[in-house]
Amino acid sequence: MSEVVFTKMSSKGQIVVPKQLRKLLGFHKGEIFALFGENDTLILKRVEMPSRDEFERLLRWGSEYAKKKGTKRKDVMKAIEEVRSKGG
Repeated sequence: MSEVVFTKMSSKGQIVVPKQLRKLLGFHKGEIFALFGENDTLILKRVEMPSRDEFERLLRWGSEYAKKKGTKRKDVMKAIEEVRSKGG
């Protein structure tokens, strides 16, 4: 991209990605984005959600991996609880 494009935030916290950038980057209505912010920088990254088949494959892989490592459901729940109690 050879030019800087400006936009502003609405009172609802919404930021419009200008049409020329959406077209250039191939962004479409309803797509999902991950956001990362630090200091005065915001990074926006399009995320492609897995298909149902891909999600099920990942779920099977995760279950098999946990089983091989001896990880139990209670171990996972405990780890989640610890992270949540730290505000993460």
